[in-house]
Amino acid sequence: MEDLVIRDADVVDGSGADSYRADVVVDDGRIVAIVQEAAAAGCQRPRAVRELDAEGLVLSPGFIDMHAHSDLALLRDPDHSAKAAQGVTLEVLGQDGLSYAPVDDRTLGEVRRAVAGWNGTGDDIDFDWRSVGGYLDRLDRGIAVNAAYLVPQGTVRALVVGWEDRPATPRELDRMRHLVAEGLEQGAVGLSSGLTYTPGMYAGNAELRELCRVAARHGGYYCPHHRSYGAGALEAYAEMVTLAGEAGCALHLAHATMNFGVNRGRAPDLMELLDRALDAGADITLDTYPYTPGCTTLVALLPSWASEGGPGEILRRLADDDTAERIRHDLEVTGADGCHGVPVDWDTVEISGVTDPALGGFVGRTVRESSALRGEAPWETARRLLLDDGLGPTILQHVGHEENVRTIMRHRVHTGGSDGVLHGAKPHPRAYGTFPHYLGHYVRELGILSLEECVAHLTGRPAARLRLPDRGLVREGYRADLVLFDPATVAAGATYAAPRTLPTGIPHVLVDGRFVIEDGRRTDVLAGRAVRRTPL
Repeated sequence: MEDLVIRDADVVDGSGADSYRADVVVDDGRIVAIVQEAAAAGCQRPRAVRELDAEGLVLSPGFIDMHAHSDLALLRDPDHSAKAAQGVTLEVLGQDGLSYAPVDDRTLGEVRRAVAGWNGTGDDIDFDWRSVGGYLDRLDRGIAVNAAYLVPQGTVRALVVGWEDRPATPRELDRMRHLVAEGLEQGAVGLSSGLTYTPGMYAGNAELRELCRVAARHGGYYCPHHRSYGAGALEAYAEMVTLAGEAGCALHLAHATMNFGVNRGRAPDLMELLDRALDAGADITLDTYPYTPGCTTLVALLPSWASEGGPGEILRRLADDDTAERIRHDLEVTGADGCHGVPVDWDTVEISGVTDPALGGFVGRTVRESSALRGEAPWETARRLLLDDGLGPTILQHVGHEENVRTIMRHRVHTGGSDGVLHGAKPHPRAYGTFPHYLGHYVRELGILSLEECVAHLTGRPAARLRLPDRGLVREGYRADLVLFDPATVAAGATYAAPRTLPTGIPHVLVDGRFVIEDGRRTDVLAGRAVRRTPL
């Protein structure tokens, strides 16, 4: 007898097709039968060891978070309710060009310091891997939800070239090509870049194009955090579309937004750019989070010249008064490339996390608010905080526009991604709320998307981008990564004031046919594993 039958569910299958009533049978981690209500009339209904009454609930594929920063959180926190409770059954890691493989001992230490604001220092993690394959093997020991990985171009560059702002030599480029190929052969699904983060931003387009060609040969895709989401944002998007086209590589635009005052109301311009490319045959998708503020590290706002040489050199420059004044001028007057070419407005920069608990008083306040309390200029507060916390502070940057968010989420190649940073005392609520916020706010309350459309954006479409032949749809033979939610009550609990609040209306989540959320509570099941690239 089969393991489980989910009885009388309203199936939204992830394809965008209309929902239907059915019994869904799960056995040995897969969907083995789907018996629609009409077909079951007058026939014996399927039976199993366990029966779950799903009356009033929607059954859909598990949600795929196309942009996650859980690279260490999955290892340090087996519970991982931040994502499991949302119905997420697969996360894509290795984002924005910076993660923890491939590395050597030197590079690992540098990367840990560079992205401490995203994932903490990692002092509680046994870094017993150095390669992409080793990291995926570590995930295979058991995690809460499944995870795929992108080879991080910035980490590759740090390993081969270092943190210097210069072109790679031909020999260095050959080694980077080899490392990207090796990572893809070991199971990575593509290549990521962070082109406003060092050292990835030091790569020219010729270098990036060569690495994208490697990704394309292995059936992977390119996922850039491109060179600007502020001044020149549209040109930065066009640059990536052209680059990927020249490389013959599929393109997935990370956290696709149009931010800062210069881009208010300009999302239709981006949609027109993408539609032209798609109509000409380009292979493009994108992801967004359904919120207006961004989230990054405070150090990321600095001009790229101030970050050359790595974390140690940044701290040295910040400690020197004359150099710090140059940094301030670039941030406040010129508009640093790390701040997307827009002069920083300290009223929009809210500290969301620090690594030193003694600095917790800054959390939840903007830099300007803290500077007023301290009786000093905002830059001096930011500078001192970076020095005292070893570049660790994380920020929310309140620079988005709701009309742009709504326009982009309607697009035909849109997928969902939380860009969720789980580290810090007051993280962005998107880390705990992205997927129920789509379903509750933008589907039920606003009607921006139909339920069937939205589920397709969060399941079938991202699975197709990841080239997963047996995930992302409710189909016989597919993996039983499933979520049951109440469409009348599903909602994000997370707010800016209480960002770690879990959602409501999602009573059951299954990974590989096993309940990770049951009756609204996290079980002790660790059914997740590394999801490796499907070979061509």
